[in-house]
Amino acid sequence: MPSSSRTSLRRILTAAATAAALGAALTACGSSGVGHDMAGMNHGGATSATASAEASHSMPGMGHEMPGTEGGNGLSDSQAGYRLTARDATVPAGSAADHRFAITGPDGRAVTDFAVDQTKQMHFYAIRSDLTGFQHLHPTMAADGTWSAPLAALTPGTWRTYASFTPSGGDGKRNALVLSRTVTVAGATTGAALPPASATAQADGYTVTVTGDLVAGMAHGMTVGIAKDGKPVTDLQPYLDTYAHLTAFHEGDMAFAHLHPETTANGDHGGPDLSFHAEFAQSGNWRLFLQFQTAGQLHTAALTLKVA
Repeated sequence: MPSSSRTSLRRILTAAATAAALGAALTACGSSGVGHDMAGMNHGGATSATASAEASHSMPGMGHEMPGTEGGNGLSDSQAGYRLTARDATVPAGSAADHRFAITGPDGRAVTDFAVDQTKQMHFYAIRSDLTGFQHLHPTMAADGTWSAPLAALTPGTWRTYASFTPSGGDGKRNALVLSRTVTVAGATTGAALPPASATAQADGYTVTVTGDLVAGMAHGMTVGIAKDGKPVTDLQPYLDTYAHLTAFHEGDMAFAHLHPETTANGDHGGPDLSFHAEFAQSGNWRLFLQFQTAGQLHTAALTLKVA
């Protein structure tokens, strides 16, 4: 056999041996370690429930919807078969009015069975397109599933109303949802510019300070400090089963985020620092509304937060 042919044969045999060794190594890995190193994957093509749970814990932000937020970004009137319906698309300007709405389920019928979340079955929000006029209400429900939210007087413009709830039965059981619709308030509209980003805000003589490095799409801890006359506040009272309620809206598209408190309420001595679990799906400016209570009075502080 010519030398060139012998050389080619040796190369072919060497390549075959290498491939066989590699295949054996991969087979060994698949039987002993891949299932743990790549959580959620298996060789049958199906997802392992246990591995998926491990993945959701090991990767913050996975396993539930963004932003930090339960129920998605709140920019749709329907999700998972549930729909927010409202009797009126317009609201009168300059006077208080009851806004009536209902939640229909996958079967098309009005839902009447809701779980309690932070002491309420329904949290209802209204905010104008320039992120002014924030209202957080707890409507009442009639026997037929019609909710009535007592809106304070609205200024002319386009508003978005949000319903935050958790069905306690049916296909959506225990799934927190946020649905929204727009309403129009007739009259001459004067827009307000969004205040610049700032870590501090004032409300009724209180100073609120927010700290935390926030990055879109990632879970981060965020701390809110409350002071008055330069002194830390330590007499916060429970409000909705916590020491503060924090809601945020994204500049431009008005995406919704509810930041979950991590500080447990225990008596009328909360503060001065409160911890929150923060997840924002988008970068840019978010308008935050912090609600807290002292001496039986509810305070609302608003500030613009820049998320990287």
